[in-house]
Amino acid sequence: MSGRRRIRTSVGFAGDFTDRSLWPLGHPPGRVDDSERVSLPAVAQFSFDIVSEVDLQEVRNAVDQAGREISQRFDFKNTGTSVNLEKTIELRSSTEDRLKAAWQVLQEKAIRREVPLKALQPGDVQQAAKGTVRQSVTILTGLSDEKAKEISKFARGVAPKAQAQVQGAQVRVTAKSKDDLQTVIRAVKENDFGVALQFTNYR
Repeated sequence: MSGRRRIRTSVGFAGDFTDRSLWPLGHPPGRVDDSERVSLPAVAQFSFDIVSEVDLQEVRNAVDQAGREISQRFDFKNTGTSVNLEKTIELRSSTEDRLKAAWQVLQEKAIRREVPLKALQPGDVQQAAKGTVRQSVTILTGLSDEKAKEISKFARGVAPKAQAQVQGAQVRVTAKSKDDLQTVIRAVKENDFGVALQFTNYR
């Protein structure tokens, strides 16, 4: 065998492999043609905001209209009944009966001006000067931290695939499916949270 030339062949042991054996054809490791990059489509996110807003100009219009009616009605004559808007709505009268009647007039005007009654929170009737009585009505705007957390938790409960996050005085609800958002809206409408709620920025 001395005259024969020995030919060494590769047996393909794992140790004989190099990184080159793993290269895609024509591409050294670490270099990928941009034309071959695959971009995954972005998953669409839909959302809306749960807010508690009041048109203060419409509140003022309702107060003005209530004041005019009270001043013209015979059953309020000589009772010193009035309704005014400052930081809150102030009702005053000589008797609790006429004070209650003035509150009813105000509610009627608020409904006509599309002011949600849940946005008007009446306080207790209090004694005022010279034997008169008064009542303050607070205008509720925005969601309190406690109420926003309550609504956020409720929204996640009725639609587990939806996300609800408190953002200041409102709640942002997001989901991959519009159906999940509609489920949250219907459930929130059916549940009484004790405050006026609107659904805005639906997109």
